[in-house]
Amino acid sequence: ALAAGSLLASCAGMIGPRRVELSQSRLQAGLERRFPLHNRMLDLFDVQLTGPRLAILPETDRVGLTLDASVAPPFLRQSWRGTLALSGRLVLDNGRNAVVLVDTHVDRFDVDGMEGGHARDLGRAADLLANQLLRDMPVYTFRPEDLRYGGVQFFPSRIETAPGALFVTLEPVR
Repeated sequence: ALAAGSLLASCAGMIGPRRVELSQSRLQAGLERRFPLHNRMLDLFDVQLTGPRLAILPETDRVGLTLDASVAPPFLRQSWRGTLALSGRLVLDNGRNAVVLVDTHVDRFDVDGMEGGHARDLGRAADLLANQLLRDMPVYTFRPEDLRYGGVQFFPSRIETAPGALFVTLEPVR
């Protein structure tokens, strides 16, 4: 048993880091499984977010996320539809073996047909909503077999944005 353990340790030393590509379509598919999202904002609006559309923004090392939004005050039968556009950074969460969205910022929140006062109230609350619903949201989760190669266990150590993809460096656990 001791010999087998030292053999595995020496194999881990011989196998170096691996670079894995996560295409935008693969990330998009992982994100779509997490929607729709529902929330009540400040007891004033019921909000439903659907139809996530991911864009990788390598020039700023961020990602963009555009969502369809449905907004309805709980005390009225009226509802509005619109679009929420936000951006954030992707980081590695090794505890969950996931790529997660952090530092979200609402870039635009357009609601069709909503009067000025309601639109301003909703706009002020949009950043709060984004941080509440989307903070640390996994965009991609590694399966256990993704982190095992040649009998060696790996962990995600670095992430890079590129046009149309993310590149994750996986390093052997030592």
